[in-house]
Amino acid sequence: MESQTKETQNNLTPQKALTLLKEGNQRFIENKKLGRNLLNQVIETSTGQYPFAVVLGCIDSRVPIEIVFDQGVGDVFSTRVAGSVINEDVLGSLEYSCKVAGSKIVLVLGHSKCGAVTAACKDVELGNITALLSKIKPAVDQIKSTSGKDVNDEFVDKVIHENTKLSIDRIRKESPTLAEMEANNEIEIVGAYYDVNTGIVEFYS
Repeated sequence: MESQTKETQNNLTPQKALTLLKEGNQRFIENKKLGRNLLNQVIETSTGQYPFAVVLGCIDSRVPIEIVFDQGVGDVFSTRVAGSVINEDVLGSLEYSCKVAGSKIVLVLGHSKCGAVTAACKDVELGNITALLSKIKPAVDQIKSTSGKDVNDEFVDKVIHENTKLSIDRIRKESPTLAEMEANNEIEIVGAYYDVNTGIVEFYS
């Protein structure tokens, strides 16, 4: 399996890029990963990179982006921050991935049993973590307004989904670059949810 090239990247539509991620996760959960010579891919990509996707995911060690989507060296940009939150640096990274480096899809990936979201739900305050968790609080407040204030597993899971959707909203609102690319069908911005119990990624429609 060879790495992405400028030609293969150019020939991909955002819809096909999404399909590649879906197919990769299906291979992962079926334990049928593609045969790759990763060292060869290191050599192939040493002169340039042409990833077809950028994934904004959590730092959680149970959600390794390339593995759960069965991708190799040079296939995807991986932007990881606790809770998959949005800030200026994250937006800049996503813009670079798409506008400069040619990626065709932005995937915001939440996951079950997220420690950052759980901490936000429980109003944890600790050093710089406090400022990070404040970016998840809008999702917490939204679920409190519709589901009550009992912070149980179901409540946290609802916040995880809401946080992903609000992150997508912020990308479109705070990055005119990416919003314009999406409007022109140069990219898609989509959300998904990874289940740490099964390895399955549920893509939002």
